[in-house]
Amino acid sequence: MCRNIKTLANFEPPATDAEIRASALQFVRKLSGTTRPSRANEAAFDRAVDEVAQAASRLIASFRTNAPPRNREMEMQKAKERTRIRSEGA
Repeated sequence: MCRNIKTLANFEPPATDAEIRASALQFVRKLSGTTRPSRANEAAFDRAVDEVAQAASRLIASFRTNAPPRNREMEMQKAKERTRIRSEGA
């Protein structure tokens, strides 16, 4: 999975529309193999981002869990630690 796409489910406060759209953008970029589409493909690219963001929003809203919500700060620290470990091992 692309490292730039972040887990958005089960956080307190919940993921924002901007966070969901950013993940959708990264997903569509990965699928299309481009970070910036040509003008001929721009409308299709933007529509795909909108559709993925809508689907992701519905998915996240529909999840039910008994697990306590995750803390954004703790998850960010864990990610930084994983990055540090990877860079030291390289």
